[in-house]
Amino acid sequence: MGLMRWRPFEELVSLRRELDRLFDELFETRPARREEFHPLTDIKETENEFIVKMELPGVKPEDVEITLMGDTLTIKGEKKQEERTEKENFLRVERCYGAFQRSFTLGTPVKADEVKATYKDGVLEVRVPKAEEAKPKPIKIKVEK
Repeated sequence: MGLMRWRPFEELVSLRRELDRLFDELFETRPARREEFHPLTDIKETENEFIVKMELPGVKPEDVEITLMGDTLTIKGEKKQEERTEKENFLRVERCYGAFQRSFTLGTPVKADEVKATYKDGVLEVRVPKAEEAKPKPIKIKVEK
């Protein structure tokens, strides 16, 4: 058995990669892996409604399903990969494909029968109106003399 040269910097680089991977999994600081499709979402709350915008480029509206159970909005679907032939020679494949499902708890009673969804330029917009009991109500102060 021969002597091996110790390379401390290679060990540090390896350790750093493992720690980066661990933190990425714990805190989801990097985009999803190439084989996963994780659509980016913005949720805005106004006085009367929640507005959910989800980026779904390349996803057909008929491949998306939206459900509301109580105050939890779920959006699921699939971004399908283009068919490839054996003659194609890809130099780089970075786009993500596959099934996805995102659920968001809104934390406020909503009007399930008045939810509206639109799809334009690869962005899905879902408007979820708040129930009347969830809207702020002004209270008059009575002054006593």
